[in-house]
Amino acid sequence: MERKHRRLATPRAAGVAGVAFAVLMAAAIVLVRVALPDGGDVTLDAGQRSAVRAALELLPFAGIAFLWFMGALREQAGRAEDRFVATVFLGSGVVFVATLFAAAAAAGSVLHDSQQGSPFGRDFAYALLTTYAMRMAAVFVIATSTIGRRLGVLPRPLVVIGYLAGLTLLVAGSGVPWSELVFPAWALLLSLNILWGGPPATARPAGPA
Repeated sequence: MERKHRRLATPRAAGVAGVAFAVLMAAAIVLVRVALPDGGDVTLDAGQRSAVRAALELLPFAGIAFLWFMGALREQAGRAEDRFVATVFLGSGVVFVATLFAAAAAAGSVLHDSQQGSPFGRDFAYALLTTYAMRMAAVFVIATSTIGRRLGVLPRPLVVIGYLAGLTLLVAGSGVPWSELVFPAWALLLSLNILWGGPPATARPAGPA
C-alpha cells in the first residue's frame, strides 16, 4: 500500500514542481530583462539593482524546482522509457541548470561593475542564458515531448506544442528578445496538464520513433 501511494504521488509532485519552476523562472527572466536592457551601458539605479537582486534570489529556487520537476517526470516514465532519449533528457536538464546558475553568477557581477559601466557581466549573462541555457532547454523540451509521445502519456496537442517550443528555443536564441519565456510557458502547460488531466495512462514500452 505504501508503495502504491508513492507512485500515485509522483505525477502531482511533477505538476507542483513544474508550476513553481515556471513561475519563478518567468519572474526572474522578466526582472533581468527589465533591469538589464540589452545594449548601452549598465549603470544601474536603485530600482534596477533591486530587480537584479530579486532575480538572483529567485533563480536558485527555480533551479531546485526544475530538478524536482525533472526527477518526478523521469520517475513517472519508469522502466518503459527509451534509454537513449532518457539520457538526452537527463543530460540536457542537468546542463541547463548548471548554465542557468552560471548566468546568474554573471548577472550578479553587474551589481559590482555597474559603477564603472562595464557591459561585460551583462553580455556574458545574456550569452549564457539565451545562447547556451535555452539551447539545452530546447533539447530537454524535445526529449520530454518524444518520451511523452512514445509512451502515450501526453496528449497529441501538447506534444506538438512541445516540439514547436523546442524548435523555437533552438533557433531563436539571442536573436529574438524575450524568447526565453517560451520555456517556462511550456513547463507551465505541461504541469497544468499533469495536475488537471487526471491519472496518467499506464506507460507502455517505448516503440520505434
